[in-house]
Amino acid sequence: MNKKVIFEDLGMIDYKRCWEYQEDIFAKTIETKTSNRRNSTTIETTNLLIFCEHPHVYTLGKSGDEKNLLVNEDYLKSRGATFYKINRGGDITYHGPGQIVGYPILDLENFFTDIHKYLRLLEEAVILTLKEYGLNGERSAGETGVWFDVETPKARKICALGVKTSRWVSMHGFAFNVNSDLSYFGHIIPCGITDKQVTSLQKELEREVDMEGVKFKLKNHISNLFEMELI
Repeated sequence: MNKKVIFEDLGMIDYKRCWEYQEDIFAKTIETKTSNRRNSTTIETTNLLIFCEHPHVYTLGKSGDEKNLLVNEDYLKSRGATFYKINRGGDITYHGPGQIVGYPILDLENFFTDIHKYLRLLEEAVILTLKEYGLNGERSAGETGVWFDVETPKARKICALGVKTSRWVSMHGFAFNVNSDLSYFGHIIPCGITDKQVTSLQKELEREVDMEGVKFKLKNHISNLFEMELI
């Protein structure tokens, strides 16, 4: 079992370019696993944890409804935003500056073979990060992600999750609103959920937050929870 994980912070990167980068790594990992089984070899698979930010973009998962995008293509262009239908689970979400997007491309057979556990540990890493800022992040029954004030009229989401797995290899991941411009969420029904709001760390703390500090805390919590050896 290879628990070494390459950490890459790609900074601001175009969504499509990063998606293609993920797809390439994902395909090569599956190819290695397939070859190992076919040839009875034990070549180690590569694990990556990618952090980045994207220019304004909306993405729609396989199970999503395009009606949850509330504006047309011309309006998106006027706001400097793009739109992609992609191959993760979940509905529609927004990515943009001030948001930490995390893409773990892991061979889960190096860690555990349990998708439910995988999602819960990603949520837990965000919950533990929020705790370091004095905030009580929560899970919402039947809904992935991290929330505040669940089961109250003030329920709001700070982190969305949407993943793809094949042969126990993961891609896509999570989006954690730190200093996000929340007005962009007004153009969609986020994750197809109509009765809850979205929020950010900046909004909750009523101040701009140091992104590098959040990344450092989040990276360490992911590493500890998954028992990774980051390199």
